[in-house]
Amino acid sequence: METNIVTRFAPSPTGYLHIGGLRTALFNYLYARANGGKFLLRIEDTDKARNSNEAKEAILRAFNWMGLDYDGEVIYQSERFLIYQHYIELLLKEGKAYYCYMSKEELEDLRESQKARGETPRYDNRYRNFQGTPPEGIKPVVRIKAPLEGEISFEDGVKGRISIDAKEIDDFIIARSDGSPTYNFVVAIDDSLMEVTDIIRGDDHLSNTPKQILIYQALNFKIPKFFHVPMILNPQGHKLSKRDGAMNVMEYQSMGYLPQALLNFLIRLGWSYGDQEIFSKEEMLKLFNPKDLNTAPSAYNQEKLLWLNSYYLKNLTNDNINALLPLYNEKIPSQKTQDMLYTELKERSKTLQEFVALLRECLLPISVYDEKMKNKLQTSENIHLLKELIIYFKAIKKPIDSTKAAEIELESFASFQGIKPKSFFMLLRFALLGKSGGVSIAPLLAVLEKEEILMRLKNALAILDIT
Repeated sequence: METNIVTRFAPSPTGYLHIGGLRTALFNYLYARANGGKFLLRIEDTDKARNSNEAKEAILRAFNWMGLDYDGEVIYQSERFLIYQHYIELLLKEGKAYYCYMSKEELEDLRESQKARGETPRYDNRYRNFQGTPPEGIKPVVRIKAPLEGEISFEDGVKGRISIDAKEIDDFIIARSDGSPTYNFVVAIDDSLMEVTDIIRGDDHLSNTPKQILIYQALNFKIPKFFHVPMILNPQGHKLSKRDGAMNVMEYQSMGYLPQALLNFLIRLGWSYGDQEIFSKEEMLKLFNPKDLNTAPSAYNQEKLLWLNSYYLKNLTNDNINALLPLYNEKIPSQKTQDMLYTELKERSKTLQEFVALLRECLLPISVYDEKMKNKLQTSENIHLLKELIIYFKAIKKPIDSTKAAEIELESFASFQGIKPKSFFMLLRFALLGKSGGVSIAPLLAVLEKEEILMRLKNALAILDIT
């Protein structure tokens, strides 16, 4: 077990939290919690023009839904500008940063001339050692003094040793002309002040790491351990789109997915433990180690997620399901309905949405009848059987209060008619559900009130009897 581990998740509230971000949060959470460390949440909301309060709230809702608890209060970068300003001034005072008075026009001219010479556009350090009178009308930016030679190296927990030639990094901006600090600067400051020891993030951040290391070094801060995880790709090997699953995490809840299934799905996108597929949260905490993260990208597999969700759905208790039904605007049904139908509905459903849809099919009056099935059943023999069924159910005195009681009545009717029970099941299914699929007939009869059964039989008769 590692000691004194501190990890963090630091989303920007400029859009929804998608599953790539949630996976990053999960990896950081597991590593901290498994080692008795701290897991921190920081909202990187310095971009006032693009920030969304709705997005901030959605991030917190997603954490609550997924059961990812964090330590202490949420840290908002928008409340820390005085801290950032202090360190900018410190670097200026120590000569590790400087004011750059280059105008936009000068910068554009420089870039065009560099492109014309076939060079990579970059700042040319013209104000690095400037001692003259600042030009009028120019609000300067602040640039850090990057090393002019040597290498910036670090050991990545996923990718191994990474070295970048210092010449590839120019004197990048750490404060804009309006005084606001830039992304890489505030990230390094906050990670250090929050005493973050390990940073697990997507490898789209890999290009930021050398710049952040330079800031750590300039301020004599301890450099954390980095783990850059390959991105999640769609089945075709391209960047995830919303159609592939890169949508708001809370949309997964609306679609009927369970948080434990989504967590299990995400941990397997980039990490494995032998051939094991099913992981409880306790097992994740016991087994996860970022040193075992895959070096290759992972492919999003919708069928795998549905399979996992159906597994966890089948293992929910009736009380578990009842607690979730209000999320889908569904009332908790009677105890008899739960006892008779829940087990079968769970077997037939991959999501809670499907579960609720099947439950409604059973309990609500039929609104649409299958046209092909209607045409197939529209015979004088079936019309006669429906009329006989209505007479038979009217005459039943005892309540049909169990699957066994329903089966006895169906066999009794079949015996009276001199036919096999299966020979009229399709007709009865059409009358009770309006379609060929759905739950078994016997438990459905046990759940429905006698008046509802008779109403459905009569409605079906009216549809089939066109004479």
